[in-house]
Amino acid sequence: MAEVPEETVETGLEGGVDPEELEQLEAQLAADDTPADEVAANGAAKAEEEDSDDDGLEEVEDHLKDAVEGSLRLKRLLSRDEDDQPSQKKRKLSTEDATKKAKVNQLLIKWGLSQDMVVKYVAQSCSVEELDELYKSGWIPDKFHQMKTPCELFARYLGDMKERKMPAGSACDAVSSFKFRWKLDFGTDKVLRALSHKDLRYVLTNYDGTKPLDEVIEEAKKTEPADDNTTADALPNGVGVGTIGRFTRLELIDPLADAAVFGDANLTFAMKLARHRKALGHVGRVIATTFEEHETLMERYKEINDSIRILEDHFAEVYHGVDCTRIAVDPRFKGMEGSLGAVYYNFPHSGAIGGFFDGHPVVNWRHENLMRLFFRALRSYVKPGGYVKVASNMGAVGVRYSYIVGSALENEFLHIETVPFLEWHLHRYGRSYGDKRDVYKRPDAKNNQSYNA
Repeated sequence: MAEVPEETVETGLEGGVDPEELEQLEAQLAADDTPADEVAANGAAKAEEEDSDDDGLEEVEDHLKDAVEGSLRLKRLLSRDEDDQPSQKKRKLSTEDATKKAKVNQLLIKWGLSQDMVVKYVAQSCSVEELDELYKSGWIPDKFHQMKTPCELFARYLGDMKERKMPAGSACDAVSSFKFRWKLDFGTDKVLRALSHKDLRYVLTNYDGTKPLDEVIEEAKKTEPADDNTTADALPNGVGVGTIGRFTRLELIDPLADAAVFGDANLTFAMKLARHRKALGHVGRVIATTFEEHETLMERYKEINDSIRILEDHFAEVYHGVDCTRIAVDPRFKGMEGSLGAVYYNFPHSGAIGGFFDGHPVVNWRHENLMRLFFRALRSYVKPGGYVKVASNMGAVGVRYSYIVGSALENEFLHIETVPFLEWHLHRYGRSYGDKRDVYKRPDAKNNQSYNA
């Protein structure tokens, strides 16, 4: 946690206290009608409330506190009593905060939206650099749009502006992702695409920017193909980009490591994965989880017990009531640090809010926060070289692709590849809405086929 500069916080009285001022303070305290025991009770209640917020951290081991701290902090913010009196001593605005506030006001005055509180809220979420870019771009939200309000248009444009600085939201192979990560030119892209599978995999694994890329390519060409019968060393002379792409599409993951599936409401994807791993001879476990409890699932999916039985027949473990952002405080995940070789979260969603579309800025932050806390929670559980795969729609306005990729990068993961969903070997499973609509809006629940949604 970053330290707050001393000059930005009022630390109380400075210097000595005048005797006359001291007498006035004593008189003021004596005139206070609040009984001492009531004050003590209020103080104890507040202390208990603060202690209850930290209960989750007390149960977590030291090396896992970072994985759950963000989730607990969010819980504290959302549970604050709105009627609490604001503190008399407020933090002074730093120079950077004052500059940002001035730029926000300048932008809103230019747009003629200085009284629109939601537009102001979106603008305050921007950095100073983004505010400068918005001001210079000349873009103005359409105040007379027939379908969307200015705040929705502003939030959408801001998201698009951020995504232009990230890897493309459409298909992005291993070379394109590598080129973007290291800011390479198109000439280098052509060289990398001409490499064999052995050479390209060596470059992608060993290049760290400390030496020229040409030297790493020459080292790759001098290495001999390994003869250890592993999938990573298969077809060494094949086309590099195509062969590596087949690994992600065919789901050739670590056969010894465990795989976890989060948010799989009807467990059809977990069954697909368990059968896939069994066919390949994998010995790692499949850990299937649902956000809802078993009672809720039985109301929505009549076949849920049969699905659980099939998973257990494939030696999978099924956990209900799992919050993927708080696995560090879930006793069922104790001791699993560094054991997950693959993690799956298909079409994540933080839940609908009545009266709001997913893209509305008042509720959209929940989707971005879901991805940030998800990847933060996984940092201690995914083994080095493991994969995290999140499926989403390319044009999603809830969990945008930039939330997925951006949150992964913030939490020290690398973006390896973006694969079209229909090219993925595991894409044929019975998708669900994951809410009460599954009770009545299931066209082929009997055979667990796709909802075609």
